[in-house]
Amino acid sequence: MLSLKDLKKLDRDDVLDLIGLETRRTTAETALPALGIFAAGLLVGVGVGLLMADKPGQQLRGDLRQRIQGGQEKLTSAINNARGDSQQGAGSTVPPGQRTT
Repeated sequence: MLSLKDLKKLDRDDVLDLIGLETRRTTAETALPALGIFAAGLLVGVGVGLLMADKPGQQLRGDLRQRIQGGQEKLTSAINNARGDSQQGAGSTVPPGQRTT
């Protein structure tokens, strides 16, 4: 049997444990640790990938820059094609990163 001093020391989780229950975890309590572990793994993977690369840093950065720009151009042309199909010549579009004055 519990004494009065023991009862004062009990918190909500202790009381629920005594009757065989537990508190319900929120979605944030479940998802945030998993996202943190995923992000840490992603960073470690990127770091290992860069360390294991067979090209020097400057050449690797240049190749990555070209691939990203190529992807941007493909995406821009796909968007322009989609807009052209839906708007039928509504005007020219400006590629991202270029301003019109």
